[in-house]
Amino acid sequence: MHRDGRLGVGIIGAGRVGPVVGAALAGAGHAVTGITSGSDDDRAAAVLPGVPVLDALEVARRSELVVLAVPHDELPGLVSGIAEVGGWQLGQLLLHTDPIYGIDVLQPAAAQGAIPLAVHPAIAFTGTTMDLRQLQVAFAAVTAPAPVLPIAQALAVEMGCEPVVIAEQHRAAYGEAISTASEFSRSIVGQATSLLREVGVENPGGYLSALVSSTVEQALREASGPLDPPLL
Repeated sequence: MHRDGRLGVGIIGAGRVGPVVGAALAGAGHAVTGITSGSDDDRAAAVLPGVPVLDALEVARRSELVVLAVPHDELPGLVSGIAEVGGWQLGQLLLHTDPIYGIDVLQPAAAQGAIPLAVHPAIAFTGTTMDLRQLQVAFAAVTAPAPVLPIAQALAVEMGCEPVVIAEQHRAAYGEAISTASEFSRSIVGQATSLLREVGVENPGGYLSALVSSTVEQALREASGPLDPPLL
């Protein structure tokens, strides 16, 4: 999906999520204007080669769409801090990727005329270009004011995802579901591989790969099936 007019996209957050989202949007025809420095600038540069590294305020000032891909606890302070120095712009699209927050966290920017969007691609990011393939088969939770909801949905599609609308009041429950699935899966795999290693299996992760994948796929199919008919 390509827009007739490109957006200048700035990325605040150079961890595993921000560079990949930027690369996905660049692949849809947008221009990445800059990215902030992060914990692994070499990895970010491999995903977004040639993109200038700027401070957060400069990224905000240069971009028509700003993607905020920062840790959960840092997002409110980042938004309010840039608002305090007048860094957000009238009509600027402001999109965060946190699963728990909706658009209320972007209120300081919205008060300055920015358009708040929350889009969470539901994959486990590695921070590499492999994630671009995962996005093509993923869903994304989308929350936005009704008049601009189609914009948020279109951006999710441009990332490669199928958008699913999550109401503002349900974002916390959605985030809990994502956290439960992610943390429980890692914990169970960790316990199982540890037990296999104790009994002499040299590659416990490889040994469990097909079993875990097929079990999870079966469980997901069962969870997505039709509801049982009501008892009469």
